[in-house]
Amino acid sequence: MARNLAIVPSYNEEATVAAVVERIRAEAPDFDVLVVDDGSTDETTLRAREAGADVARLPFNLGIGGTVQTGYRYALAGGYEYAVQVDGDGQHDPAEIKKLVARIHADPPVEMVYGTRFAEGTGFQSTSARRFGIRLFALVLSAVTGSKVTDPTSGFRLCDRRAIALFADNYPIDYPEVEAILLMHRNQLKSAEVPVVMHERGGGSSSITVLRSGYYMMKVLLAVFVGLFRKPIEVEAAA
Repeated sequence: MARNLAIVPSYNEEATVAAVVERIRAEAPDFDVLVVDDGSTDETTLRAREAGADVARLPFNLGIGGTVQTGYRYALAGGYEYAVQVDGDGQHDPAEIKKLVARIHADPPVEMVYGTRFAEGTGFQSTSARRFGIRLFALVLSAVTGSKVTDPTSGFRLCDRRAIALFADNYPIDYPEVEAILLMHRNQLKSAEVPVVMHERGGGSSSITVLRSGYYMMKVLLAVFVGLFRKPIEVEAAA
């Protein structure tokens, strides 16, 4: 049986992380659970361990990119066949993991599947300002990749062994979800979306405030532009 890992990036998520871990274990029992605690100042690590997860506790706050990359490095070193990202704040529904698994096994094959909250217009849709930015990124990535992209900021994604190997060594740092889709495309790995329902975060707070939204959009668009000219990486998953 293939070994699978759920990577749960968390920062000060003591209010929600235990419920997320318990739901993953109930809805996706064939996935081990690793909570990557990004230097939390609350009891995130304790709550995660009490719920039955393994925990990688970072000594200080690295941000989402470094946190998720830690999970992919763990997955690669551990020989996991598939790794799914599930945020520790309760936005992603572990019951939807089966949709990602079904798509990655479907034809045509892909190396990464991510959930989109916009394809069917159901579930939590975020603020109007953030939706504008997401639509802008979606238009750019759809044009660049030649594939329809509707939710490029979704962090709910499942990767196979080749994508795990790519992200273990080269995961984007600051606001990585958009850049990760481009990184896949530039390295000739395929990705696809499946419709999922997402929820409003159950705790903590987003790092992208209203005041930072404009700066965020400019920075991500610049990163996408620069990424177009980066040399592709030879990706060969370890045995």
